[in-house]
This record gives sequence, structure tokens and C-alpha cells, in this order.
Amino acid sequence: MTMNNSEIAKSDQLMNRRSFLAGSSLIVGGLVTCNLPAEKYAFVNPPDKKLTLALVGCGKRGAGALVNALNADDHVELVAMADIFSDRIENCINNLKNIIENTDELTRKIDFENVAKFIGIDAYKDAISAADVVILATPPGFRPYHLEEAIKNDKHVFCEKPVATDSTGVRKILALIPIANRKKLNVVVGLQRHYERKYREIMKRVHEGEIGNIVSGQVYWDSDGVWVKEREPRQTELQYQLRNWYYFNWLSGDHIVEQHVHNIDVFNWAKQAYPVSAKGIGGRQTRTANKYGEIFDHHYVEYTYDDGTILNSRCSHFKGSDSKIGETIIGTKGKAEFLFGKNGWISAPGGSKVYKHREKKDPNPYQTEHDELFNSIRAGDVINDLEYSAKSTLTAIMGRYATYSGQLIQWDDALNFKPQLMPETLTWNDEPPVQLDSKGSYPIAIPGVTKFYKDTWVDKKIESSPKLKRALKKLDLLQG
Repeated sequence: MTMNNSEIAKSDQLMNRRSFLAGSSLIVGGLVTCNLPAEKYAFVNPPDKKLTLALVGCGKRGAGALVNALNADDHVELVAMADIFSDRIENCINNLKNIIENTDELTRKIDFENVAKFIGIDAYKDAISAADVVILATPPGFRPYHLEEAIKNDKHVFCEKPVATDSTGVRKILALIPIANRKKLNVVVGLQRHYERKYREIMKRVHEGEIGNIVSGQVYWDSDGVWVKEREPRQTELQYQLRNWYYFNWLSGDHIVEQHVHNIDVFNWAKQAYPVSAKGIGGRQTRTANKYGEIFDHHYVEYTYDDGTILNSRCSHFKGSDSKIGETIIGTKGKAEFLFGKNGWISAPGGSKVYKHREKKDPNPYQTEHDELFNSIRAGDVINDLEYSAKSTLTAIMGRYATYSGQLIQWDDALNFKPQLMPETLTWNDEPPVQLDSKGSYPIAIPGVTKFYKDTWVDKKIESSPKLKRALKKLDLLQG
């Protein structure tokens, strides 16, 4: 995979938090320019014009998003599919055939014999070029580069969350915002709570002051965890990690980024702000086997916002323990509660519910986000979810930096952190960025031993070397 950074090469320049929070379009607008006039892209797609669709990333989430897209518009057709592995395309096709078996309308929108199928690390480029609208559902580490390709080629996009796994990827996403806006491209991100009626209605009340000024909150993603794919004979290390992408940070960002970003994003949405610092603890207690890669099985982060508001963020994968997924937002006049699969409500300080949302007839938010995407494309309007998605992704990444190191992490340092997890280029001949050590184990971060500095991670044993310590200080990599 060749990832061309020419259009946004300057996006790694330092950006201070004040200007970042003031609006990414102002920041990145000075870094990236698009010389084509906005009028070139200002068009309306008539209701009966066929829109072609490409699916990049053919796992279960990709298949689900594809069905949502096909249901969203009367005149849309799947023309291309892409995945790194051929069997994933075939499995996706079989799943789709089962889903649409008795649905004539969907069957007409997929000609399985003539859908172009692209296989390999660079296959996304061919699929993107073949369609008007693209669905990006690969492991998150690829997201900034696939989005860059889609926007460069003037495509409307639905992409899954999170939008990056490292700070470099976040900066790349921020640089794409003004380009997408200028080209009048729609980019909907799968933080689907923004498209869920329950969240929209309760959040409207929060923003209108119904719970007063927000002072704190708790967000949770506690569950049993996810799948593991056993190592196969003759499988290369790169193939193994791509199959088990969830357990490697360059591909997933750890579950605080891959899953818990949903809950963190809800609190940022409520605050209409982003934290200035994060401090946390985390580790591996029950999910310790090598098959779980390098990620933690629990994270707890205390985020602090500029006005002193505290968010307590918790996610864990402990099989058999109590499961909780949801958000609590506490204000001076009451609190708002959101729980996965249950009604949301607003309660007064004494606990009495002053509003309860009954969601039995609510539309499916996974479908709503595609409905609104295609409606916007047809109308010539623009939805661009990249700004809040990038900032909430960075919030989760900052939490990972905090739990891995045990240090207090400042927003500026997280935003401008230099080490890059996701390689700029990747081929089947390359080794993955995470390697087994001499004992056959993956390196695991240890809070208090793994150190986060401005431009690098440093192990404590290196820090203890006087010669190396002097060198690091000279490079301004050590504080104090």
C-alpha cells in the first residue's frame, strides 16, 4: 500500500490547543489548500440518477453498512468490493446473498457476477475509483489513508469509527476537513449515536440547559471482549496481525479507541468541548495470553476539561463480569442518562425523572446515518462529521497514552505526538511495526515504566542510563 501524503504534507506542523478547539477548519485551512473552485462540486443528484457504491473492507460491519446503504436510496448499485484477503470478499458475498435472498429490491442492486472484486493491500484504490460513494470499513489504522484517497478522488463517504489510531492519523484527518468542505463532499462517520433519536432529543435538552451547567460525567464500555483468530500454519506475522487486527494498536488503537470512543464522544458532544488533559491507569489482568497481542484489557481515565469539568471514563474486557455500556452526564440541575439498549432519561437532583425517552418506535441509527447521507447527496447538501470524529478519536488516543504511561498527558502533547503507529507504506514483504521479542512475546506497555515524552516513548531502563539521559535531554525529549 502506497500512501501519498503530498497534498497534506504540512499537516504535521504544530497546532496549539486554543486554535485547535476554535475550529479545525481554521487551523487546517492554512495548511492545505484546494485550488479548484467550490462551484465545480456544487451539484444536485436527481432522484432517479443511479449512484454507484464501493465497499472497502468486507467484514461483518462492512456488510452491515452496505445493506444500510442499499436500503437508503432507490437508485444505488454496488459496483466494487475490496479487501486485503480474498476469502473475506467471498464470505461477505455469501452473507449478503443470505440477507437479501427474499428481497427483490435489494437483489436488483447487486449483480454479484459483475461486481468488481479487488484483492490486496492496495485494492482500496481501485474500488474507490470505480464508484460515486464509498464505504470504508477496514481496520481503523487504514482509515486516514483510505479517506484521503476517497476525498482526493471526489467521492462521498461513509466510514466507520474511529478515524485514526495515532496522532499522525488524526492530524491527517484534520487536514482533509477543508478539502472535503470545499469539494462539497459528504462524509458520514459511524459514531451513530449522533444519528440516534434518543441521543438527539436528550442532547437537545442538555444543550438547552435542562440539566444546568455540566460539571462531571461517567462513560462506560464494559463487556466480555471480542473474537480471536488462532495462528495458522505458514501464516506470516503480518498476515496474522491483519487477521487479528483488534489486538494491535497500529490497526485498532486498543479497545479504548476502537470501541470506547463512542462513549467518550457522547460526553464531548454534551460539553461541546474537548479535554485539556488526561490521567489514567490500565493494564492486562485476565486477557494476558500472547494471542491477545499488545492491548490492555482495562482502562480507566480521568479527563479534565478547560472549565474544570471531570469525565470518568472506564472500559474493560473481563469475561463473566458485569457488562455496562452507556453515559451519564451530570449538571447543576440534574443529570442525563443513556444506557445501551434501554430508554434514556433526564432526572432532577432528587432522582425523579423529568423526561423519559421511549424508543420502541425509534428508527435504527445505523440505517438513519445512511439515509441522511444519501438524502444530502441527492439534495446537493454537505454533511461532514470529520471534525468531531477526529477530536473524539484524539481524546480516546490521549487516554491510551495516559493509561500506558501512568502520566498526566496534555492535549497539545497528544495532538502533536510524533511517533507513528501506522506505516506510511505497507506491502506483503514488510514486517509489521509490532514484533515478537526474543521470548516470543509481544511488548506490553507498563505504566510507570513506559514513558511518554514530547516526541517518543522511552523505557525506564533507557532513561536510567546517564549517557542516554544526557542525549535525550539535549534533544529536549526528557522533561526537567
